[in-house]
Amino acid sequence: GLASKSVFVYFAYASHQVSSMGDRETSNHSEMTDFILIGFRVRHELHLLLFLIFLLVYVMILLGNVGMMAIIMIDPRLNTPMYFFLGNLSFVDLFYSSVIAPKAMSTFWSESKSISFAGCVAQVFLFALFLATEGFLLAAMAYDRFIAICNPLLYSVQMSTRLCTQLVAGSYFCGCITSVLQTSMTFTLSFCASRAIDHFYCDIRPLQRLSCSDLFVHRMLSFILSIIIMLPTIIVIIVSYMYIVSTVLNIRSTEGRKKAFSTCSSHLGVVSVLYGAVFFMYLIPDRFPELSKVASLCYSLVTPMLNPLIYSLRNKDVKEALKKLLEKKNAIL
Repeated sequence: GLASKSVFVYFAYASHQVSSMGDRETSNHSEMTDFILIGFRVRHELHLLLFLIFLLVYVMILLGNVGMMAIIMIDPRLNTPMYFFLGNLSFVDLFYSSVIAPKAMSTFWSESKSISFAGCVAQVFLFALFLATEGFLLAAMAYDRFIAICNPLLYSVQMSTRLCTQLVAGSYFCGCITSVLQTSMTFTLSFCASRAIDHFYCDIRPLQRLSCSDLFVHRMLSFILSIIIMLPTIIVIIVSYMYIVSTVLNIRSTEGRKKAFSTCSSHLGVVSVLYGAVFFMYLIPDRFPELSKVASLCYSLVTPMLNPLIYSLRNKDVKEALKKLLEKKNAIL
């Protein structure tokens, strides 16, 4: 009786082990457990400092971009195609930094550094959506500057409200398709290694490192997709600026030349910061995760912070609109 009981207990234990292994397998490949965000590999004492830096940058992003959108909506003089695009750029900057900053700050502060599987998918999807949209918006803005400087007499006809709306809607649509493809490609990988993502948010490359799937095809498709997105936008920007530079150099008056260059230099500054950081990020080998964190910090938080500053400091219209708004506020007070 005892022998049969012990055999039964053994089988019960063995079947429990097998079923729990099976559960673990299925959870690995289907429902997925939480991921852990490692963040920056720094001493614990520095976590508070990093938290405060992130907080300061995020507050500047909120103030700068919400302020820029408010000025553009309030001031009727800024009711032009250029500012319509700029308002959308501020909206995109505000959102994609909000996808990353609050979660990153919470990992510095709390003991739990976990992010749910659904949260990770959402972060990858939304970040890819807004970042790709920003690339297309910057191309639309380059085209707008090209028409304004090279065909000024036809500007109001060519850059109609309808065309501007179509260009912005097209930017969001292309961003959405890009994001759906990138996200679905990333999460069809099977993650059977560790759950620890060596980054401060869910990003495609650190997630690839956790996968035990064959990454060659996945990386090739990811690279091709990046080229398909980035190449047309870069070509539009470069060609537009080639025409702009040749037109500006033919302007006789120094004043006219200065004015034309000042409207373009802001846009060029924004383009340089964003694309510089993205290229740097993709050129860094996988051996240097800390360097790639710094690069992604540039385009996830530094760019959205700098954009409103670049546009407001370099722009006479925005400065005047801000002055007018402050005067009105003082008059009320």
